[in-house]
Amino acid sequence: MKRTIYSLITLMIATIFNVAAQDKPASPKETVKATIDGTNVEIVYSAPSAKGRKVMGGLVPYKEVWRTGANEATTIEFDKDVKIEGKDLPKGKYELFTIPGESEWVIIIQKFGKQLGHYSYKEANDVLRVTVKAGKTPASVETFSISAEKDAVNLKWENTSVSFKVKGA
Repeated sequence: MKRTIYSLITLMIATIFNVAAQDKPASPKETVKATIDGTNVEIVYSAPSAKGRKVMGGLVPYKEVWRTGANEATTIEFDKDVKIEGKDLPKGKYELFTIPGESEWVIIIQKFGKQLGHYSYKEANDVLRVTVKAGKTPASVETFSISAEKDAVNLKWENTSVSFKVKGA
């Protein structure tokens, strides 16, 4: 009897761990925390992977608003007033959208609205827009990533790299 109970418990535990291992999201949530020019920055996004698909100009169309990640809209928060590419932005929590292009991207900082993706995006809620140059990565990047280093926020995926400057106000 004891042996049967132990076997059942072992089987239940193994099943639970197996189910938990299968529940890994396709686009896991990532959090980036950094200090740029004395300002604390926190970025929360979901990181999709290419999985053999054409990303830029395919999965992520050119000249259309993109949520800049997967799932919910990407958020970006500053604990002090900053300048993004020279334009003033008050401290606060915002959503980060982009309009990718082959050679230039539009970076959009929008009022925080807890949006799911970009489906309810409204240009009237934009707080700031800047245009930056797009570059190439030295190697293919399978999973979309956002990083904050020195004086910029960097976006990388597939063979594309985009950065926008952040400076204390």
